[in-house]
Amino acid sequence: MEKENIELQKKKVAENGEEEKKPDVITSKTKKLGGVRTMPFILANEVCDRFASAGFHANMISYLTQVLNLPNVKASNTLSNFAGTSSFTPLIGAFFADSFAGRYWTIVVGSIIYVLGMICITTSAFLPRLHPPPCPTQVNCKEASNLQLCILYISLLLTSLGTGGIRPCVVTFAADQFDMNKSKTEIKTWNFFNWYYFCMGMASLAALTIVVYIQDNVSWGWGLGIPTIAMGFSIIVFILGSPLYRNVKIGGSPFVRVTQVIVAAVKKRKVVAPTDHRVLYENRELDADISSNGRLLHSNQFKWLDRAAIVADSDVNELSQPNLWRLATVHRVEELKAIIRMLPIWAAAILLVTSHSHLNSFTIQQARSMDRRLSRSFEIPPASMTIFSTLTLLIGLPLYERVFVPFARKFTGNPSGITCLQRMGVGYFIGIFATIAAALIEIKRKAAAADHNLLDKPTAIIPISAFWLLPQYCLHGIAEVFMSVGHLEFLYDQSPESMRSTAAALYWIAIAIGNYISTIMVSSVHKYTGEERNWLADRNLNRGRLENYYWLVTVVQVVNLIYYVICASFYTSKPIEVLNETESREEDIECFDNTKLLLNDSEVDKEVELARN
Repeated sequence: MEKENIELQKKKVAENGEEEKKPDVITSKTKKLGGVRTMPFILANEVCDRFASAGFHANMISYLTQVLNLPNVKASNTLSNFAGTSSFTPLIGAFFADSFAGRYWTIVVGSIIYVLGMICITTSAFLPRLHPPPCPTQVNCKEASNLQLCILYISLLLTSLGTGGIRPCVVTFAADQFDMNKSKTEIKTWNFFNWYYFCMGMASLAALTIVVYIQDNVSWGWGLGIPTIAMGFSIIVFILGSPLYRNVKIGGSPFVRVTQVIVAAVKKRKVVAPTDHRVLYENRELDADISSNGRLLHSNQFKWLDRAAIVADSDVNELSQPNLWRLATVHRVEELKAIIRMLPIWAAAILLVTSHSHLNSFTIQQARSMDRRLSRSFEIPPASMTIFSTLTLLIGLPLYERVFVPFARKFTGNPSGITCLQRMGVGYFIGIFATIAAALIEIKRKAAAADHNLLDKPTAIIPISAFWLLPQYCLHGIAEVFMSVGHLEFLYDQSPESMRSTAAALYWIAIAIGNYISTIMVSSVHKYTGEERNWLADRNLNRGRLENYYWLVTVVQVVNLIYYVICASFYTSKPIEVLNETESREEDIECFDNTKLLLNDSEVDKEVELARN
């Protein structure tokens, strides 16, 4: 019987030899593309984007308040709206990339638009007539005119649009360069997500030290011009790597597929769902381009969507081609289910962003009023204080991978130490203590100002070290090691493979919504806490009650953590059918009736090779 099976398999492979040799040649050629050698070109683009955005955004509160003379609340809201828009546009970029443009061209076009925005704001910084006269006393200052603000907003809009083309595509385009089927989990995790975040952290560190120092001590023109030059250089480097890139075939717009499933389910809302899910429509050939890493299997959640996969007479034409607006495959239905399952977990990140938005606004203003001297002749720029959060991230990532994961693995048996959901939960928990530390330090800062009669002198340096801010920065960095990396890894791992650009966009959309909510929260607190002793004072933080705002943020974080724990406890992973190497070889020789081969792996390889020759 065994010999008969072998002969039949050899015969089938020999009959199809002509058809199989051609794909083998293509596969061999494809394997020469991609790989680790493409990473310098791809990550250079994202590193320069982060370098430019960090150097631009981290100290922008100083540019708005010290150069354009905007009030604290207006400047903070402007930055929150800009950050929100920059994080919302990746959804547009993901749509173009997954639908027709591809990730490569989306990155190129987005980078060019980003540079145009940077050139615009750099020009405005160089020309004195494009910003109001200096106001070192911060008393009765002349604010920027409408024309000057218009130039600022155009610059911010262009950089936001450019970011939309870069952020959702770089991570997934980098993943496209590797064979994700054959990557070992532990190696892939370090080489991909931790490596990505480490590079981004290094770029942010360089921006927060070099660029911010130039902005505060040389000029804003050069402080913005250097990131602009770096971003232009990154485009050249990225294009030079084009011959090495592996470009994945576009599988069609995921937004259209999701819409088709919803429409088909609504049209069949009165159809009785079958008790046996095996009768639902499946089409391997139709789903081939969007399930190269394995098809999604049927799940028992959201069963009302299964109606989209019920076959009716009018759903298929004479050529056996389905009308996708009336009939969807199980895989496509499960794509939508996977996204729906992810949304509650994803939503928890929104309020975390809201809670940490003060690090780029009010915390910098606090640092500006404190003693930042490292020596008699050198002091740290206020915006550069965030380097301690970045340094904590850079130190924490390798420690997490090399120390924490092996330690946790002994207790959990999980190759990754803890799951993505557990990793995110730890990040949420630590983030609460970062905000508590911020409130306590603000109380101490104002007490020092009162002791030295400096409450009514907003520009005076209070004799208290700015290094009291380190606890909140370090705790924030530790929280990011757990939460931010875990969040991105969760979205990438649990999203359908054809929607990974969209999943990366969701990561940034959470940041966008979080920043918008931060704007609403700051404006509401400023509006309803009275004119006297307002929590968020316009010009003088010493007379405000910033610590009360931090306590409010702490309460929001606690509620958010409770919500996250509830959602995580009910979450179920996506069901996926993954073919291992043996099963792939069985499929290659068209094993009939799904019968398992009676040979070991080496014998299978020999028999297949003999049949092809």
